[in-house]
Amino acid sequence: MGFEHDEADWIRQGQAGDPEALGALVERYQRMVHALTFRMTGSMTDAEDLAQETFLQAFRRLDTFRGEAKFSSWLCQIAINTCLNWSKREKRRDEVQRLWAENEAILGEGRVEAADAEAPITRRVTAGLMRLPTKQRAAVVLTVYEGLNHAQAAQILGCSETTVSWRLFAARAKLKRWLTP
Repeated sequence: MGFEHDEADWIRQGQAGDPEALGALVERYQRMVHALTFRMTGSMTDAEDLAQETFLQAFRRLDTFRGEAKFSSWLCQIAINTCLNWSKREKRRDEVQRLWAENEAILGEGRVEAADAEAPITRRVTAGLMRLPTKQRAAVVLTVYEGLNHAQAAQILGCSETTVSWRLFAARAKLKRWLTP
């Protein structure tokens, strides 16, 4: 029995309330969902909470999954929406921007320039991602990190491909400006 068949069985059994099938789905997609939520939040703790919330919401709505899209895409959409709602609720973006503004003021005074120059590029990129508006960050995470094309990202984000392209263009311009020494 191949993976596709196993997954379809897990979904059907999960829809019937089988906890072992739900556990198999979590095991299969836990890494993907956690990576996505981490890239959206930049926080390991928040990512873990949001990944758990994603699975809870998915299982509550599992009876609505009809197989019209891949299960992984359906789950990605729930994860992105969970992250977007979290961002609105917690207003984390405002806090990150405030901290960045303070950091920029310190950098302007020359007190942290050496430490910043030695910072690993991945940390600088992650910090740059966190500075982006949430919808631009979601477009970057889905296309760059998750490898989706613009049409798939548009479906998950509930917007047009043109909107995804525009968000990516704006995000790349900002990241280039922020990350260029």
